[in-house]
Amino acid sequence: MSWRRVGISLAVGLGLVGGLLVLVSCITADEQPNSSPDYQQMRLSMVHALQGAGILRSEPVIAAMQVTPRHLFVPEEVRPLAYADIPLPIGEDQTISAPSIVAKMTELLQPDRDDVVLEVGTGSGYQAAVLAKLVEHVYTIEILAPLANSARQRLATLGYQNITVKCGDGYRGWPQHAPFDGIIVTCAPEEIPQPLVQQLKEGGCMVIPVGPESGTQYLYLLKKKGGGLQQTLVWPVRFVPMTGQAQEQ
Repeated sequence: MSWRRVGISLAVGLGLVGGLLVLVSCITADEQPNSSPDYQQMRLSMVHALQGAGILRSEPVIAAMQVTPRHLFVPEEVRPLAYADIPLPIGEDQTISAPSIVAKMTELLQPDRDDVVLEVGTGSGYQAAVLAKLVEHVYTIEILAPLANSARQRLATLGYQNITVKCGDGYRGWPQHAPFDGIIVTCAPEEIPQPLVQQLKEGGCMVIPVGPESGTQYLYLLKKKGGGLQQTLVWPVRFVPMTGQAQEQ
């Protein structure tokens, strides 16, 4: 998601939550001018605010977000805002998604401890880190080599052993490890990629934003049943477009 789109990246209706979490983060940091910010308390306050807004409800997802250090997935200069409900820049003209988006997409996926999940769009690795607390293994693909390499190193340094990062075109999925119990996509194609549909296990869920870069995009929950897809429209959103083969199509 492009940094210049921060103001419109959240789903409709989340502005108040974002504002409250920015305030919480700034106050917490300002109260400790001579010491490091209390990131753990800021993280717990973020989760509490998302619960209060009715966005975060699943106990396992709540627990995962309470222990995943978002501040370690953003550049040092923006870490004081790490637990505000806003996207933040991570380099390569990309951003880490707002916590409310991560929470909602994770809950929609309905992850189970035995699941093998595919993520398209690794970014800094935060979404994969949250999922890693909830599933057996996460395979994640990032098309931008600098981001893929830094995410791989970061996740390894933080001790995540059930995440595999690949630099490649996520439109094609990762057939060597298919079928997947769930697929989560953090960039928007104009149409649902058929390779991803084919690699989704029967009964599995895919969470994906769909729509043109300059038009309206919507977040969808897709469930595969009888080889077809049951589609549920969730929210209007704004994500960076899926590049690579998706644009060629």
